[in-house]
Amino acid sequence: SYTFVQINSMALRFDVLIIGGGAAGLSLALRLASGNSGKSFEIALIMKRGFEQTSTYWAQGGIAAAYPQDGVQDGFVDIASSSQSIASHIADTLKAGAGLCDAQAVASIVGHSPEVIDWLISLGMPFTQAPGYKRKYHLTKEGGHSERRIFHVADATGKSLSQTLLAKIKPLPNVHVFTDTIAIDLITRAKSGLADNACIGTHVFQQADQKVLTLLAPVTVLATGGASKVYAYTTNPDGNSGDGIAMAWRAGCDLMNMEFNQFHPTCLYHPYAKSFLLSEALRGEGARLVHKNGERFMDRYHQDGELAPRDVVARAIDSEMKRQGLDHVFLDISFKNQAFITSHFPMLYECCKAYGIDISKDYMPVVPAAHYTCGGIEVDIAGRTSIAGLYAIGECAHTGLHGANRLASNSLLECLVLGLTASQAINEDMKVLPPLPLKVKEWDDSRVELSHEDIFLHHNWHELRKFMWNYVGIVRNDKRLLSALKRVDLLHEEVQDYYQNFKVNRDLIELRNLILIAKAIILSALKRKESRGLHYTLDYPEMVAPKMSRLSYKDLPL
Repeated sequence: SYTFVQINSMALRFDVLIIGGGAAGLSLALRLASGNSGKSFEIALIMKRGFEQTSTYWAQGGIAAAYPQDGVQDGFVDIASSSQSIASHIADTLKAGAGLCDAQAVASIVGHSPEVIDWLISLGMPFTQAPGYKRKYHLTKEGGHSERRIFHVADATGKSLSQTLLAKIKPLPNVHVFTDTIAIDLITRAKSGLADNACIGTHVFQQADQKVLTLLAPVTVLATGGASKVYAYTTNPDGNSGDGIAMAWRAGCDLMNMEFNQFHPTCLYHPYAKSFLLSEALRGEGARLVHKNGERFMDRYHQDGELAPRDVVARAIDSEMKRQGLDHVFLDISFKNQAFITSHFPMLYECCKAYGIDISKDYMPVVPAAHYTCGGIEVDIAGRTSIAGLYAIGECAHTGLHGANRLASNSLLECLVLGLTASQAINEDMKVLPPLPLKVKEWDDSRVELSHEDIFLHHNWHELRKFMWNYVGIVRNDKRLLSALKRVDLLHEEVQDYYQNFKVNRDLIELRNLILIAKAIILSALKRKESRGLHYTLDYPEMVAPKMSRLSYKDLPL
């Protein structure tokens, strides 16, 4: 039922290219394609894999929104009769960000939260409600939040959000969907021999027919997600390889705060459970972190115990594991009755049961894992980058909302709000953006050959992720960072040579991007001579005066 593009030529033209099909990309596509922004555009929606392989689809928790808690009973609130409570949401976000949030961005994004929740409800988003009520929704609480404010669909909010947006996009004839298609690099007017550096499209690699296509548009939007695949252990789907961040950097954008990588405290520790996250909503509803003997330990690390910010909880688990030589700790919610557990966490209950764990009776073995990229491409609150015609929204972008640490469930909120504000900006900017040139340089792979050395990519892939985990993980120091920098420089040289001599494929494109992401993280971590939020270094354990870590593309030879 999608309008799939039939390739008749190697260069295709659209009004807008959206690279990524998570909450940010889908919400923007829907607003632009349906004419909500003032005009209906021809849109190319480019998906590296399928819609089920986005971080949005995997998201369990929910969407933080500034609705008040007055009148809440048993976690339910009637939003139709409630005044908006924005101040406390802003305060919690600023506190979690440890002094590095942009106050204007926080106020804007949090301030738009009631609007995007109402928009989703109008689209048919089936938020969990109190039985028998139409507008009385259940709100949950997560770490760092002073109140219940998380709108959710049981414990599968992201899946429901993706399906809701897709149901509205499917009938639209002006949304052209490319699946199994990965962007390689951005095309700018400067690369085409023109005076300015405005973005005019991208080269993409299609997995099915192994072809590189040229897609052109006056507006290109990066909604490619984060870069947690740079680490050996992550809660993210396989596609989160920092593609948009790397492409923007190569095109000339600045990056911000790449040292702040959020590690989710509770990833299921099981030999057959790949990247399976145990939602923070479990701890929001009372789950406890314990050792095998049932001993709790979080109270020794923070006054909020299990509901401390994620960086604190992740470091606490890491400390307990190292102190006692453990492979994991445990999460326990078995003291709640089974009916409560199965109604609030039906997906988690069934998935854990498939691995032989009955969470109504058993402890859940957990370890921290890389989860969210708080830094990214520097943008304004409408997603504009420093390059005309290029926008970035969602996890790949740095708006200033998250600062040194992301408040739980603010991520989907940011995606949805930037989908709104970017649609408004694009509608205005389209009037003044330069027209597409008549000719652009096509992709030329006539002088390269197919590689038969896949072991090269496989080996370098695993080496990169392993040393990033060991040297640039939850706890760092300068010696580890400098060692990682030497290794990443060697990998960069090897892979760049490989890229120039062989035909591209998805693994090579992702590895090339991840090496650049790794170097950005390491350089940013070395620049920050303090411990703050998600960046903890043994050499500088104290927090000093706030300072943003801005990394210019000029700082790194590409």
